[in-house]
This record gives sequence, structure tokens and C-alpha cells, in this order.
Amino acid sequence: MKSYGDDGVGAALNEEESATSGSRGGSDDSKRRISSSSALQSFLDHIPISAISGLHTSVPVVEVKFDDSVEHAIRLLYENNVCGAPIADPAANTSSRKSMDRDIGFIELSSMVLWSIEEINKVKEESEGSSLGLLDLIANNSLIGQTKIAELAKSFMWEPFFPAHEDNTLFHLLLLFTKHHRLNVIPVIGSSNSSIIGFITQHAVIELLLQSRGLEWFDEIADKYLSEFGLINASGVVYSDQSLADALHILWDKQLHQVPIVDPISGMLTGCVTRSDIYLLLEDDSLFNKRKVLTVEEFTKFRDAERDQSCNQSTEKEYSSAGLLRLTRTSNLVTLKKTDSLKKAMENMVASMSESSFFVGDSGKLEGTVTLRDVLLPFSPPSMDSRINGGSFFTSLLNQAGCHVDDGEMIQDL
Repeated sequence: MKSYGDDGVGAALNEEESATSGSRGGSDDSKRRISSSSALQSFLDHIPISAISGLHTSVPVVEVKFDDSVEHAIRLLYENNVCGAPIADPAANTSSRKSMDRDIGFIELSSMVLWSIEEINKVKEESEGSSLGLLDLIANNSLIGQTKIAELAKSFMWEPFFPAHEDNTLFHLLLLFTKHHRLNVIPVIGSSNSSIIGFITQHAVIELLLQSRGLEWFDEIADKYLSEFGLINASGVVYSDQSLADALHILWDKQLHQVPIVDPISGMLTGCVTRSDIYLLLEDDSLFNKRKVLTVEEFTKFRDAERDQSCNQSTEKEYSSAGLLRLTRTSNLVTLKKTDSLKKAMENMVASMSESSFFVGDSGKLEGTVTLRDVLLPFSPPSMDSRINGGSFFTSLLNQAGCHVDDGEMIQDL
């Protein structure tokens, strides 16, 4: 991937200076007011989405229809080995190939599976003591399997459909990921026919930001301690002697991507259960049926042994950063200390393809969690309606350019 140096951010700053220098001579004003939104956008608009490797794919994008059943959607995504898909409205113009005309949302396989398990747990007479696997139980229960994708909107299981265009930039991606709390994946629309050509994940954006390592504007932010950003969050935990069913419920109830496993006596972090682990429940009927008696400690040992035998790490990473969203079969535990840098968190989470990192103290006790979105927030652009000064990333760039935001307007100090 191309590295963006002084010909990138530096060029943007030079362009901004050139745009305002002509007004300096003979002016009584010591400040020059320019459009806040256009000035801030110029800093990152030179880094195109096309800089993300693996974005284009020749494989057709899997699509779920608005009136598809949950059973059909789960089987479709699972059999195609993808973790999520756009939702198409069949009432839209069926002859149109344009995603903007027909796609209305995005849904993840893990959300549908976790919802189905929660519903199965409510139907005790059908699920208790059953030898059927998860997919068969979903199919046999019409109240679950025949539920329409449209109805799942009531459970807030959709992500909004906010696509980026092929010619958009990193600035646009940061706006989408940091301003929309529930957005985990961004579809990319091609310039030729306005159809989806691939997807961009938060991992891919972080990987792109890391190309600026060593540059002053990036290091000024990324070399700071994590504790300086206030990113340490409390999250749900599961104790090592609790069941896999307990962990699955926490993932659903608290809408987490990973739930940490803690030793009930020492309080030490011992592992994690992730949403990506659901593929095992679809593959192994006995594992699903033992979920209420199998401890999370026993489950992680089984999972890690399976992963070591079958998981090709390089292939997982290729498909997880961009392009098609392949089911990831990694559950790597990433630990950090409060005195670690933001840069280290970014590097570790990209390398491991982890959705979260866990803070541990010197004794190994769990102290908190940081997510991918948390890591992106310090680089967040300000609101386009900017009566807010914006994130520390832009504050740093503005200072270098001799600018600041005042009452929603960009001011350049002369």
C-alpha cells in the first residue's frame, strides 16, 4: 500500500496556505475567515479510498432481500462464507443495478444467529433436550425461521446503509464511522454502474491511517498514552466457570463484538468469546446442544484447537480488511496497558483482526475495554455543521497550518 507523506497532508496544507496568501497583502485584517467544512475536509481529501488494497473483487456480492426469511438469510450468508450482506428492497426498481436505488440496510450473520438463539431459549419445550442442530431448530420453528428480515428492524438488528463512492476519501470514511454509532461496515459504490464493488471495515481504515507512521501530524496523536483519550470503557464480562450460553447472551444483550473471560477468583483476564465464534455453532450440532453445560473455558480450548488446525491467518486478513466480508475464524486476545500508546493499540488490533482490546493491570486483572471505534475517535473529523471544534487530529493539523475554528468558522492567523 502506498505511504502518504509530505506529498499528502503537507500538500493539503500548502494548498490551504496558497488559497489564503493572496488576501494577505494590503489587508488590515490579521485573520482570514474561510469555510470551516471545506478547509477541514481538504486535509484528508487527498487520501483516496482506492488506496485500500483488496477493495475490488470479481466475486458477486451476496445480497439479502427485505422479505427473505431469517432461515434463508442465515443459510445464504453461511454457505457463502460471508459475515454480512446489504438488504435490498424488492419494491424498488428491480431492473436497476444501482445499489443506491434498492439497498436500504446492512445485516450481519452474527446478529441473526444470536437473535435466533435468544428466541430458541424462550421455547423450552422445543429446545430442551433436543438433538437437532441450530440450523434445524431455526427451520423447525416458524416463529423464528420464517420471520422476515424486515421485521428484524424492530430489534435494531440492521445497520444503516451509508455507502461510500469509489472516488471518496479517507475523510469521508472517518465521518461515517465516527458519527454513526452503529456503523461497522461501509459498502463502496463503483463509479461506472453505481453497484457495490466491495466493503470497507474499521480495520481497513485503521490500517490506512497507520501508513502515516513517522509523520508529525500522525505521531503527535498516536504516540500519546491511551489513558489520555479516556477510551477505557466498562463492558460485560463472563467468568471462566460460566456457560457458553451465558457468554452468547451477553454478546446479544450488551451488543458486544467480544466478551472478556475473567477468572472468578483472581479477576485475571483469561480469554474472550467473540461474535465470530458463531460459525462453530453452525458447524457443530453437538457444540450448540452443549452450550448450557459447556463452560467458556472449555469452549475456548476447543475453539483454539480447531483454529490451529484449520485457520489460514493470511487468508482471513485478506478478506477481513476490505473486499468481501469473509467469516473470520480468529479469536485473538489483545491486551493493553493504560500506558501503551494509541499507535500500539492500532497496530495490535489490525495485526490480530480483533474487534476489541482489553486493558489489564500489572497483576493481569481486567480493567476495561477499547473498541475499534474508540481507536478511530481521536482522528475524528469535526461535524460538518461545525459549531464544535472537532477532534484532536484536526486540532493538531490546524495548529500546524496556523488555523483554528472559532464559532463554526475556520480562522487563519496571519
